[in-house]
Amino acid sequence: MPVWCCRCSLAGHFRSYSGPETEGQLLNSFVQYFGDSLGRKIKRMPLIEETVLPGDSLLTLPVVIIGNGPSGICLSYLLSGYRPYLSPEAIHPNPVLHTKLEEARHLSIVDQDLEYLSEGLEGRSSNPVAVLFDTLLHPDADFGYDYPPVLHWKLEQHNYIPHIVLGKGPPGGAWHSMEGSMLTISFGDWMELPGLTFKDWAASKRRNIKSDRVIPEEIACYYKHYVKVMGLQKNFRDNVYITSVSRLYRGKDDEDRNQLNENLSTRHLEMEDGQKSLIKRNWEVRGYQRATDGSHVPFCLFAENVALATGTFDSPGRLQVEGEDFPFVLHSMSDFGAAISKGKLRGKTDPVLIVGAGLTAADAVLCAYNNNIPVIHVFRRRVTDTSLIFKQLPKKLYPEYHKVYHMMCTQSHTVDSNLHSAYTSFPEHNVLSFKPEMKCVLQSASGLKKILKFSVALVLIGSHPNLFFLKDQGHGIGHHSNQPITCKGNPIEIDPYTYECTKEANLFALGPLVGDNFVRFLKGGALGIARCLAIRQKKKHELIESGDGGGDGVP
Repeated sequence: MPVWCCRCSLAGHFRSYSGPETEGQLLNSFVQYFGDSLGRKIKRMPLIEETVLPGDSLLTLPVVIIGNGPSGICLSYLLSGYRPYLSPEAIHPNPVLHTKLEEARHLSIVDQDLEYLSEGLEGRSSNPVAVLFDTLLHPDADFGYDYPPVLHWKLEQHNYIPHIVLGKGPPGGAWHSMEGSMLTISFGDWMELPGLTFKDWAASKRRNIKSDRVIPEEIACYYKHYVKVMGLQKNFRDNVYITSVSRLYRGKDDEDRNQLNENLSTRHLEMEDGQKSLIKRNWEVRGYQRATDGSHVPFCLFAENVALATGTFDSPGRLQVEGEDFPFVLHSMSDFGAAISKGKLRGKTDPVLIVGAGLTAADAVLCAYNNNIPVIHVFRRRVTDTSLIFKQLPKKLYPEYHKVYHMMCTQSHTVDSNLHSAYTSFPEHNVLSFKPEMKCVLQSASGLKKILKFSVALVLIGSHPNLFFLKDQGHGIGHHSNQPITCKGNPIEIDPYTYECTKEANLFALGPLVGDNFVRFLKGGALGIARCLAIRQKKKHELIESGDGGGDGVP
């Protein structure tokens, strides 16, 4: 099987892989993507199987984005040259921020000091640039106002930075696999990306949006359409699975090629004579593309910078208890929905066991309830716990979730009571094990154990990113070293204004990986990364023009 290497990989920007192609065709696609000026250089590019020095500028893309959900889409939008400016008629309701914006009205937000602009702002994200960009796009949204954005967008072709966006499915990421009947937590306009309002898109498609909240299917269609209407398709490649992202480097004289795949955390290599030689900080990105016939086409790319935009839906949270791998123990709403649609639970007398106290677990309760399936609902917290998500949702906007919360409080199991016919909650209980006869052992906070019979179990206790393709699965780049990355407990540690990983240069992260779970805040990560890369790209061009350096990657 051939390897899709650096000189042929970008052919997929223009068409799906459909079988063997000549080298000339692939080279022509590469030239088409980066410009005819590179034609002579590309012909000298070696295959990946050959001994290749990672510092070779002919092999390197400026940016590879892993993940094609809203985070990756928004970053591609900014890297494609779209720039936000303060609208001529706009007045931001925050007078201090508006004064700062007026000081540099002639500059795009990407070209301004983000630390200065975000100073003193407060919001529902711990990342200051996320709060800044959100208040520019949705001024005072958390106070219930529906002010229009204070920005307008311009496409500036000269600011384009070559990049590729790799995703497992169509643009939109995990939104294409979410349960289609449930409403989103955020309003539709909070889910939109810059330059195309969700309402305008819905109107153009003649879709009847009856509520401020929408179903995931609508959002997934919007994201897919967004990539097309904004002209971003050439940067996207679908059906791609990443298997490895590792560092490549070389020393001053390229003598030690055995260390080609070493992962280094410093920018310089100490030589024997005490002098330091600059190491080429390129990344090697390996994986495969799933072809239409189901076969896997391996590939390898080199990149100066890698941006992680994978989200956190890859690995469902697990209880790590005995029997959790039985086939009747499910870990996703999609599996539960499939079981219902196939009639597997029809006629069952035993209830469904749902574990978890978040919104996904509440969705499962509603799904079972609406299909007349009895529910046993198990969760660790007290119903009065102030950290429960239901406490943070207004009743008028989220009546269905408050219905679940009401049942959690009023239909709970007590020592002397039997199960309620439709729903019974078990607050402050842990699952100890699942038994092969479809029974579950629970333990209360007081230590009392109880065995319950069920028809199917559904464990919905959150999800985690799967960063297996990074060294040590990415455990070394979080706030807490040597621990798995989680969006709440251990997000990737980044510079708050550039979103570059503090423990790994030229590696960026945005979205849930850095704690921004809501679409309205992940756009700030795209802004921070775009500004950082634009500055570096400008400096590199200046070096090239002055003759002081050749620069890595495609100019």
